[in-house]
Amino acid sequence: MAARVLVAGIGNLFLGDDGFGPEAVRRLARDGGLPPQARVVDYGIRGMHLAYDLLDGYDALVLVDAYPGGGAPGELTVLRIGAEDLGAGEFDAHGMNPVAVLANLDQLGGTLPLTYLVGCTPAGVEEGIGLSEAVESAVPEAVQTVHTLVRQLVPAGPPVANASVKSAEPRRS
Repeated sequence: MAARVLVAGIGNLFLGDDGFGPEAVRRLARDGGLPPQARVVDYGIRGMHLAYDLLDGYDALVLVDAYPGGGAPGELTVLRIGAEDLGAGEFDAHGMNPVAVLANLDQLGGTLPLTYLVGCTPAGVEEGIGLSEAVESAVPEAVQTVHTLVRQLVPAGPPVANASVKSAEPRRS
């Protein structure tokens, strides 16, 4: 069976450049070209939904998020993240702290898959809708970076054209 990859857009659309992750995955889904083993989801600020989806046994996770890495606004950073990088974090069922979500995955009965972050240095995360010019111009490169990562994680296969972005929906018991 081929590797399954979850591509997760993270961020708050109402906080300027924090909306980088959702915008990048929206474009990924619109443009298509990812293999069927890759699922693209805009999680926004719904950390609990990301945690539960990770319990479905993904082989890899690609987070797409604003990342204050200290570079110039719009600079992309790709990091491989392991359990030793996470430390501890308090899990908030009503928010999105990716470190806390991933650090507490084992408490839900899951394990951290091979994880990468495609992060973009924000110009600002103040209240407001829309990305800064620097971050907006980094989105196409981020989309290409995710394509490259997914191709490395999933053996070659036919791409899925024009896949739709899925929003994480509440799970019902």
